[in-house]
Amino acid sequence: MKRYSIFRLAQEAVLGAAAHEFSWRSASPKSHYDVIIVGGGGHGLATAYYLAKNHGVRSVAVLEKGWLGGGNTGRNTTVVRSNYLFPESARFYDHSVKLYEGLGKELNFNIMFSQRGMLTLAHSRHDLDVQRRWANAMRLNGVDSVLMDSEAVRARVPALDWSEGARLPVVGGLVQQRGGTARHDAVAWGYARAADALGVDIIQNCEVTGFETDADGVTRICTSRGSIGARKIGLAVAGHSTLLADMLGFRLPITSYALQAFVSEPIKPILDTVVLSPAAGIYVSQSDKGELVLGGGLDLYASYAQRGNLPTVEQTLRGLITLFPSFSRLRMLRQWAGIVDVVHDSTPVLGRSPIPNVYLNCGWGTGGFKAIPAGGWCFAHTIAKNDPHPLTASFGLDRFARGALIDEAAASGIAH
Repeated sequence: MKRYSIFRLAQEAVLGAAAHEFSWRSASPKSHYDVIIVGGGGHGLATAYYLAKNHGVRSVAVLEKGWLGGGNTGRNTTVVRSNYLFPESARFYDHSVKLYEGLGKELNFNIMFSQRGMLTLAHSRHDLDVQRRWANAMRLNGVDSVLMDSEAVRARVPALDWSEGARLPVVGGLVQQRGGTARHDAVAWGYARAADALGVDIIQNCEVTGFETDADGVTRICTSRGSIGARKIGLAVAGHSTLLADMLGFRLPITSYALQAFVSEPIKPILDTVVLSPAAGIYVSQSDKGELVLGGGLDLYASYAQRGNLPTVEQTLRGLITLFPSFSRLRMLRQWAGIVDVVHDSTPVLGRSPIPNVYLNCGWGTGGFKAIPAGGWCFAHTIAKNDPHPLTASFGLDRFARGALIDEAAASGIAH
């Protein structure tokens, strides 16, 4: 870790960017690369890093139409967990949690990963029955899980409404203690810095406008900064995946929606875990700065707009106050929306596309952030080997033709 003198800190404060040592190069496009990754969010940057580190592919460019992490990576609620129901999902997401556990050390960058636990509340006997099945499935899949009764939940989260007249009485809960949160910007910055150190070109403000193709696939990508050749292309653009697929002449089984989130004014520490209530339709955690970070369900109409609407704001805040009446006087400081790419079975699409040298990383819906390390790890393998990684062999686009869907809508936590 670098140490800075008082003089150096004062110099940077006065001179700003002129005195700052940047963490990665601002590269200009070369005429050709072995691999081009479209999308400079967490998945794109992680893929580039693992291509260089795990597979020795150093002729790699990451194209980002805006700034790094300015899409869904910087527009989410930073939850990390692997409490999924089906074996295919559990293996993949638990690999991601394991990578997160060592990611700060590997990247030599503090991603502020806090394993404070992920608690899903039960409000009825039916909820408890579902959670028993869920907990048993997690244990069979090798993922940690603990069922809690109401007294254990009350000891863990005393700020919940425990009155006799509570609209949503809490009768128990399911916790994955290895779950938690990480700093979204730091994850993107850490991967960008590490990929750059391995020779990856990170090119910002470079929008893809079209593709040049022949019988073997895409030969060149047309961008706002010129035409760039590539042997292989990986698409990791989340909610905009259908737009690039349209440019390439095929359709994806994806619908894009806005997913809103909110941050409150800071308060003293009161919540030391992530709390999710499917019945209230919200999930909430408290940041290191004391802010409540709050999310809810999807907007009910398809959209590419990174903005919210009042009905969703009201519905989400209503759910928060139902669970935590003492939060009723809190002011919201800011709101944002990410564009999420929802697939019919709430399982991602990761593998080959109908175009021979184009690969897909999309369909993460509301769960893309937690999957960044494993998504990049497996996507890099798929691109380098031209074959799916064993962890994502079931996540290919062909599953829709075969009817081999992996329905993880319930494990996504919020109905959509």
